[in-house]
Amino acid sequence: MSNLLYRLGRSAATRPWVAIGAWIVLALVVIASSVAFGRDLEESFEAPGLDSYQAAELLAEAQADEGGVTAHVVLEAQDAAAHLAPVEAALTELPHVLTTTSSVSPDGAIALVRVQYPAIEHLDASDLDNLKDAVADLRDESSLTLETGGHLFFAFEEAPTGLGEVAGIVVAMIVLLIAFGSFVAMGLPIGMALFGLVIGVTSMKLVTNLIDIPAWAPQLAAMVGLGVGIDYALFLVTRHREHLALGMPVAEAAGRALATAGQAVIFAGGTVVVAILGLLVAGIPFVTGGGVAISAMVLVMVLASVTLLPALLGLAGHRINGRRRTPHRPSTGWYRWGAHVTRHATAYLVGGGVLMIALAAPVLSLNLGFPDDGTKPESRTERRAYDLIADGFGPGANGPLVIAVDISQDGSVVAPLAAAVAADPGITSVGDPTIDLTAGVATLVAQPTTSPQDVATQETVARLRSEVFPTVLDGTAATGHVGGQTATFADLGDRVQERMLRFVVAVLLLSFLLLTVLFRSVLVPLKAVVLNLLSVGAAYGVLVMVFQWGWAADLIGVESTVPIVSFIPLFMFAILFGLSMDYEVFLLSRVREEYRRHGDNTRAVIAGIAGTGRTITAAALIMVAVFSGFVLGSDPVVKMMGVGLATAILLDATVVRLVLVPATMKLLGDANWWLPEWLDRLLPELDSASVEKSGHDGLEPVRRASA
Repeated sequence: MSNLLYRLGRSAATRPWVAIGAWIVLALVVIASSVAFGRDLEESFEAPGLDSYQAAELLAEAQADEGGVTAHVVLEAQDAAAHLAPVEAALTELPHVLTTTSSVSPDGAIALVRVQYPAIEHLDASDLDNLKDAVADLRDESSLTLETGGHLFFAFEEAPTGLGEVAGIVVAMIVLLIAFGSFVAMGLPIGMALFGLVIGVTSMKLVTNLIDIPAWAPQLAAMVGLGVGIDYALFLVTRHREHLALGMPVAEAAGRALATAGQAVIFAGGTVVVAILGLLVAGIPFVTGGGVAISAMVLVMVLASVTLLPALLGLAGHRINGRRRTPHRPSTGWYRWGAHVTRHATAYLVGGGVLMIALAAPVLSLNLGFPDDGTKPESRTERRAYDLIADGFGPGANGPLVIAVDISQDGSVVAPLAAAVAADPGITSVGDPTIDLTAGVATLVAQPTTSPQDVATQETVARLRSEVFPTVLDGTAATGHVGGQTATFADLGDRVQERMLRFVVAVLLLSFLLLTVLFRSVLVPLKAVVLNLLSVGAAYGVLVMVFQWGWAADLIGVESTVPIVSFIPLFMFAILFGLSMDYEVFLLSRVREEYRRHGDNTRAVIAGIAGTGRTITAAALIMVAVFSGFVLGSDPVVKMMGVGLATAILLDATVVRLVLVPATMKLLGDANWWLPEWLDRLLPELDSASVEKSGHDGLEPVRRASA
């Protein structure tokens, strides 16, 4: 593989405009195709097989209003009922509105208008804009206190973006400028990553022709793609500059950079893609779609790194070094650090391990759920509406349960079922049943006594299904299902917990196999898997501390404790496991190169730290900056991903990669590179060092070229 990459890198650097032109054409084709043939991304959290999904299917068959999207408008006044008529009239006239229903709080100070829309596939963002405009006009005409919220906002409201991404890129530019001391060297990784980002995000409307991509996936994919793109370019540019410092011509240096660091990029990117595609085993369609979107973005970044970047290196020539053209020298500081850790390997292994386990311990208190409008900042109208509804009608009014009953074979169960549900201690009221005899479906809307995020609400849903329904429906031909947004998110949490072990095992096995092929070792991949599990566990623990326990939550704009979004652990495990393997691959590739030269394990470990420590630290700072930038947004889901990813990368690049890895490899000694003979015969041979065999000082190719 390294020989192929060497030729690819040298060719791209020799004829840079060919590669650059090809990428420009590709970008134009993708953008044009997306405009012509792309589909809108889906905003769906459905998962076939869940009880809430079955409820949604029944409601859809009956074309029941309760199966569609809802919004609500809340008004506060001394006599709220007196102001309801013009509000309802204005809302009823909006496009796609099916019905409106209203209620007034017992003290008469708060009125609630529920606005019913059809299913989400019949709506778009313009419906939310129309609702906002209508409410704004009502405010201007009457000076009423009006707040809005509901599922329509959840489906189409786009959180403000841009500030976090820009902040992350600015910090990345500063880190790169410090690391390279050259504006050209700084600009190449940023430019390549932004170019790949445009193609990756634009292509998602095309990918959704093959598989439904959720509407939130582009932002998450951009977060990951920007980080890995800059990181991959950083490692390649660093190795390219090392070769230039040894006196190689530009094209030769680019070819050798791709032959060594490029192979690490491909395997690191492959590990990220494999880990994220492990989401396929979760059995949750929107999670699978999100994983495909992120994987596509990472794939674009890998391809750009091994084709576009060498062309840019060839075009930049020696300007990449700026005014300072001092020869490359190994970092004496990192060399001393590597020697220090290996001398005290046992102490560092124990200390680092205890720290990571302590950070991971809070994961035992992990509570899965979904942030609702009550977790948004008080500056948002959705939060103010949520609080008014809770004050006027009780906390459960913000998350009603929609019960769908199949009465096609027995319609006599509706009244006793409604009575049984109303008698449950977790239910405060049940609305009048809606019956569709043609479809054979009855619909009940029940209000819990507790808020959507309360664990007691989840217990109520479980009790209705396991105890209340059987007492009425057993022995009849009717079946009942609990749906609605609250029940759906509770079901998703249960599905995640059910599938998590299967998903983790699949990712671990695939990653282990990839690393075994790359490093031709059993213990090195096994160590990598165990240590990366520690990184992921620590990230989970920090999420619990910040979002569930509220530690330092106000520093990132979280005003109340929230459960961990049900699908966040799946995405975080896949992304973090893949990204942490990046640093493992880059570090161990250098260690293996050194070990193959002289066979001294300790010396190879120290040299690997000295050769990659500065670059890995810079790469981690960039990744942390990019991920931390997303914490500046208002969406708690994006905040969780930003905090979790930034924390894990920081710990992985410091505690794990620069402490636990060298300590472990020192203690294992030559056993690091043990591989059974039968397995050695089965694995494909990767010529990772073949380009270096002619002379490990890197000067022999230059002599041949000048001869």
